[in-house]
Amino acid sequence: MASDKKRIADDKKRILQLGGATKVSDALSYKKPGGPQRVQNWIKRGIPAKVKLDRPDLFPNGESKLSPSTPPSDQSVQQL
Repeated sequence: MASDKKRIADDKKRILQLGGATKVSDALSYKKPGGPQRVQNWIKRGIPAKVKLDRPDLFPNGESKLSPSTPPSDQSVQQL
């Protein structure tokens, strides 16, 4: 149950990082008026796995393409 809550919270974060339900709906070519509502529902229920698999450009490896990238620290580079 806790993992479901985390997954849903992560999915909500992805949708918001991508610009919200309307922008994600547009990126997925969902028709209006129902498309944004469909994506909005994912904020409470989570993004369907099929959508994540079908659109790795938006959700590569389950992560948002627009998620902030952190450059490697000097310590992690030295460990390589």
